[in-house]
Amino acid sequence: MLNYLLLTSLIIAAVSALFALVRQNQMLQQNSYFPSRYFAWVKDGYTAPLALECIGFSFSSVLYERKLYAAQLILIIAVFGLRIFFAVRAQKKSIKKLVFTARIKRLFAAAALILFICVLIYALFPGTLTGDFFSVVAFSLAFISPLLCLLCRFVTAPVDKAVTRWYINDAKRILKEHKDLTVIGITGSYGKTSTKFILNRILSEKYNVVATPHSFNTPMGVVRTVREYLKPQTQIFICEMGAKNIGDIKEICDIVHPKYGIITSVGEQHLDTFKTVDNVFKTKFELATEVLNNGGEMFVNGDSKELISRIDKTLYSVYGTDSFDFKATDISYGKNGSDFTLNLGDSEVRLSTRLLGLHNILNIAGAAALSYKLGVTPENIRFAVSSLKPTEHRLEIKQSVAGSTLIDDAYNANPEGSIEALHVLSRFDNMKKVVITPGLIELGTREHDCNFALGLEAAKICDIIIFVGINRSAPLKEGAMSQSFPEDKLFVAASFKEAMEIYSGFADKNTVVLLENDLPDNYLN
Repeated sequence: MLNYLLLTSLIIAAVSALFALVRQNQMLQQNSYFPSRYFAWVKDGYTAPLALECIGFSFSSVLYERKLYAAQLILIIAVFGLRIFFAVRAQKKSIKKLVFTARIKRLFAAAALILFICVLIYALFPGTLTGDFFSVVAFSLAFISPLLCLLCRFVTAPVDKAVTRWYINDAKRILKEHKDLTVIGITGSYGKTSTKFILNRILSEKYNVVATPHSFNTPMGVVRTVREYLKPQTQIFICEMGAKNIGDIKEICDIVHPKYGIITSVGEQHLDTFKTVDNVFKTKFELATEVLNNGGEMFVNGDSKELISRIDKTLYSVYGTDSFDFKATDISYGKNGSDFTLNLGDSEVRLSTRLLGLHNILNIAGAAALSYKLGVTPENIRFAVSSLKPTEHRLEIKQSVAGSTLIDDAYNANPEGSIEALHVLSRFDNMKKVVITPGLIELGTREHDCNFALGLEAAKICDIIIFVGINRSAPLKEGAMSQSFPEDKLFVAASFKEAMEIYSGFADKNTVVLLENDLPDNYLN
């Protein structure tokens, strides 16, 4: 009887471990499969399951000593049942859900195999384990999900590596067959995605263009784009290049070999992995090294003193001197967007766009500069820019509750861009201004100061402030209160859902709300 109880408990434990792995693999995926970043989440986000299962172990031991085996089984069902419930609930509430890629499926297959072997061993050799194993299972499972997650990653690593290499080689083969294909690389700490979409729209006036979709800016995202989107008639491939570590840009360049490049910016982003801004510079300039070695041409944000001090190439600007060949001037804003004059070296053109913010005008200037270099006429540039739509979740104007206006800047995650978004908000005259934000992440030792500055600037501009995250909002609140912001106008919500519920209480047609940065689940606490 005891052996059957233990076997049943082990099966229940194994099933609950698989359910828990949904959350574990979700966080592993969101942290780009880096163990160090994943463990940072485990340390901060695994306290509740750990406490639950340690309590279960303690009671389980007491019941075993008293030979109350049936009660033990009921307890384990209850504890692991709660574990399954919390795992399912966490997935449903997730902002960025687990994507069941081939890699994730391999991780689950490995986990299922490992757990099945454990159950099978006990079923075949029940006499080799003591009754106290029941309690040990309960205790060990307090820790086993993260460990099992990483064990599966280790087990599947050779297969993952082989599959990755095959896909990369196949992408290289496809690119080699496109002999007349022009590849453009775009990188930067911020602005690269917007510049990519703008460049795609302008170049499409003259060429057949393919660009990496959404945020496909990793090596495998680029590989997937090449294999699934590139066609024989494609003339230009625009490749967004993201990076979190030194060498990431070079890895992408070694696949696509760009002829032209744009560096939009370099700033304090992903410092948890880069450690220093200088390392960010080195990584972004991996694109410049590749392009110049290929005899190509670089287009660089001339408003960045740090960039122009390191590279003397084609510059585009909003604030720069008249010596710049590509410069936006005479900028004005209205209800329908922005108007400005763009100097194209030997000509100039007056442009109108629905995009908001100086950073978007700068992105247009960079995209237009390269497009003009590739033969797109000023008139075609004018038409393309006038038809631009705001990039999804990047200063995108929408209607919200009670007829209010929502400025959706959820994908912005850098200090400069966040401040600029607040300045855009400030231009909505005669309207009640609200900001909802969890602040900024991945800034290393600068994170507190940058969030303090964001809170400070919000207090200068906004009538109502809603911060998201009970603990992480502390520096934001400090910054706002340093400006003596009214406490009854400042709210702290535990989630974005709660923040929107607070906002709904006072929103009307004369209210405008800025949604600034929408953090993934592993950062909200």
